[in-house]
Amino acid sequence: MNKNLKIVLYGFLIWLVPFAVSFFIYPLKTSMYSLFESIMSVLIAAAAVIFSYLYFKGIETNFVREGIINGVLWFIIVIVIDLLMFMPASPMHMNFTDYMMTIGVKYLIIPVVTIGSGYVAQNKIIRGQYHE
Repeated sequence: MNKNLKIVLYGFLIWLVPFAVSFFIYPLKTSMYSLFESIMSVLIAAAAVIFSYLYFKGIETNFVREGIINGVLWFIIVIVIDLLMFMPASPMHMNFTDYMMTIGVKYLIIPVVTIGSGYVAQNKIIRGQYHE
C-alpha cells in the first residue's frame, strides 16, 4: 500500500475506533464520566500503538522522523474530523475551547506513541536488534 495512503487511512482509523466504541459506552458518560474518559484515552492509545506498528513494518530508515511526521499528521487528521463533528452547526455542538480541553488534548497521545515508537525502532537498528 502507498505510504501516503497508509498515513491517511490509519489516521482515519485511529479516529474511527474510539468514536465507534464511544457509541456503545455512551451511557457511561453521564453515569460514570471518569470511567468513560479513561476508556476513551486507552482506546486512543491502543489504536495509536496498533497503527504505528502496522505503519513502521514498512519503514526501513528515518524512524524518528517518520514517527514525528505520522504523529503530527494523525493528530491533525483526528482533530479535523472531530471539529467537523463538534463545532457549531454540527450534530454534537461544542465550542473550540471546551473541545480542546475535554477531547482534543487526549489526542496528544498519538504523537507521543508514534514518536516513541520511532525512537524505539531507531534504537534497535543502531544496536542491531531489529527483526521483522
